Amino acid sequence: MSSLSKRSTVYFEPSIHQALKMKAASSHLSLSELVDEAVRLLMSEDEDDLSAISDRADEKEISYEALLKDLKKHGKI
Repeated sequence: MSSLSKRSTVYFEPSIHQALKMKAASSHLSLSELVDEAVRLLMSEDEDDLSAISDRADEKEISYEALLKDLKKHGKI
């Protein structure tokens, strides 16, 4: 049995639900374990994004127009 301990009700479109059930059966995981893994991956990506933003907080800001001008000046576009 899974070590997951909190319960929630989640609603899926029928086709998504069917795909999840098939994935669960083929991977020998429960639907809950698949959803838990997907949410963890999503949250991990958010954590990576927040870390990248924090790492670049001291960088000089540049407008979109200035960026385009610089790219053109250096032959990138």
